[in-house]
Amino acid sequence: MSERPGTDRLADLDALLELLEAASRFDDEGLSILDHGLQCAHLLGAERPDDVELQVAGLVHDLGWLDRGPEGRVRMRPDAAHDARGARLVAPVLGPRVARLVGGHVTAKRYLVVTDPAYRARLSTRSVETLEFQGGELDADAMREFAASPDRDDIVALRRADERAKVPGASVPGLVAWQTRLEQVAGIHAA
Repeated sequence: MSERPGTDRLADLDALLELLEAASRFDDEGLSILDHGLQCAHLLGAERPDDVELQVAGLVHDLGWLDRGPEGRVRMRPDAAHDARGARLVAPVLGPRVARLVGGHVTAKRYLVVTDPAYRARLSTRSVETLEFQGGELDADAMREFAASPDRDDIVALRRADERAKVPGASVPGLVAWQTRLEQVAGIHAA
């Protein structure tokens, strides 16, 4: 993985693809991080076919759980701030909007458990566990700040897809099917 030395940012699209492929080796809730991202991106593609950046954010939203260890191999990183780390990781390649969407998906969960009791009731076991170490429900100030975000509706759409994208064995297009969309989004933000 071609990360910039001393940072947690990806250098280019090849590094992003390498990390996505590595994500196939890490399991959470009975499916790999890659499979979860593919399901999430597929759901967003069906719901928002004209918003390629949102779909790509769905694909990469949990990459912040991964890290390159001192031995050079990709490993899971037990980190409550995987959303912020993921945003920093993908921003140089996929741009500021994708980074904001990735960076907001945990806050959206914390927002939805306050504003939508039905959403809270549908949380997976893992999401309930992570909610606690991610800060639990948002307080009133954070609720107002999130509600005022111009990206709020898109981040909420990503979060809702995230929660539904946890079906072991679901049949969705693989990473190769996302190559063109990843190139499109990366091309928009190329230096």
